[in-house]
Amino acid sequence: MSQHMPPAHPFDDDKLKEECGVFGVVGVTDAANFVALGLHALQHRGQEAGGIVTHDPETGFQSVRRFGYVRDNFTDPATMAMLPGSIGIGHVRYSTAGNKGQTAIRDVQPFFGEFAMGGAAIAHNGNITNANALRRELIDRGSIFQSSSDSECIIHLMARSLQKSIPDRMEDALRRVEGAFSVVAMTRTKLIGVRDPLGVRPLVLGQLGDGWALASETCALDIIGADFVREIDPGEMVVISEKGVESLRPFRPRRSRFCIFEHVYFSRPDSILGGRSVYETREAIGKELAREAPVEADLVCPVPDSGTPAAIGYSQQSGIPYGMGIIRNQYMGRTFIEPTEQIRNMGVRLKLNVNRALIKGKRVVLVDDSVVRGTTSRKIKEMILDAGAREVHFRIASPPTAWPCFYGVDTPQREKLLAATMSEEEMRSHLQVDSLRFITLDGLYRAVGEANGRNPAEPQYCDACFSGEYPVEPADMIEQGFRMKSAAE
Repeated sequence: MSQHMPPAHPFDDDKLKEECGVFGVVGVTDAANFVALGLHALQHRGQEAGGIVTHDPETGFQSVRRFGYVRDNFTDPATMAMLPGSIGIGHVRYSTAGNKGQTAIRDVQPFFGEFAMGGAAIAHNGNITNANALRRELIDRGSIFQSSSDSECIIHLMARSLQKSIPDRMEDALRRVEGAFSVVAMTRTKLIGVRDPLGVRPLVLGQLGDGWALASETCALDIIGADFVREIDPGEMVVISEKGVESLRPFRPRRSRFCIFEHVYFSRPDSILGGRSVYETREAIGKELAREAPVEADLVCPVPDSGTPAAIGYSQQSGIPYGMGIIRNQYMGRTFIEPTEQIRNMGVRLKLNVNRALIKGKRVVLVDDSVVRGTTSRKIKEMILDAGAREVHFRIASPPTAWPCFYGVDTPQREKLLAATMSEEEMRSHLQVDSLRFITLDGLYRAVGEANGRNPAEPQYCDACFSGEYPVEPADMIEQGFRMKSAAE
């Protein structure tokens, strides 16, 4: 199988991307096959590369890491035969830290380390905001890094720890780490899961017969037939062995700040977050948006696929008929054809097509999850008008994205975010639509279950991409010149 990553699709660069998903399983026959299935369900969280590590008493630790989709790399019987054992972990990724666009196979997780008490592998979802300082310190003390990933710092901190067991060394290492992390790790006999004290990124526990699974989302438990047990709490470490599940609390308790954008876009709609269906939450967001930003129109149309549940909610609340005015080409892979200038000019038409018979002559409400750079929104608006729409009204199921995320999301630099330099009216003019409205931050909080909206003194979620209020100071980025939100803003 090719070790080279196909080029990303040139017209799919106007969405925020969650940078990875993690999965682990213990106490099952052929763990690698379960991990591959789990990673397949988490493919939306990372499509650049994936890796699996397993352990078998006869062959020891085995690892396979590949660029590309799970389905292309971890379905071949010969590959899977290289990964024996009843315990395994896996990872799918986009690059956020490190050299974007220049990813080497050595950057692909899980990472592995051999310690005095045995080997351990780790897979990390999130972003370490003090990784540069940690890396400098570790290199000064003799560590030799193999990758550009911030996650490798955890392995080196574990190696430097004086603790006697691998779980204890992991605790020791993670106490040095700032930022967001949901970690799935393994030793020869133990599966370990940890969430940072703020619980920014998700992690869930499932049971499969006598075996156990850890995953970024519940949809990955569904695919292997595991029962969802519970979410790992913020600041919790679980150590799973033949003795069962041991729960530890190694960090100072903090108020939870789960990423609110998981509800809006990142998580799959068939997952459960905080005891609520993601699909139902997105419908509720659409209903709240319809209450906040009504408009006279003939058709509510989602921008597929991420805008669909919110569009259904908007239609239900407003009474405006719902219709699939835009059809997505489901067979458009990441590699279609080399993007010549003529092909580039076709824009999103390669991926999306307008249902002309439905659109013609109508006042159309287009519902999307977010506006990042605005490039795709303009192209979609042009397609709708070309199909004969009378009016185009954008309704966005998140507040304006005006600040970059430093906790594990691939976000453009702030000056490239449309909402960082333009007001809502300026964005409407730039996109050349009849109206443009975003859900308010309070409205989003109400839709995700906070009846009184956002508590400005103690926000219940991490909403830094909207508010500019970062729950953990992004030390590395400040060092590189990033300016935090001022009191005047």
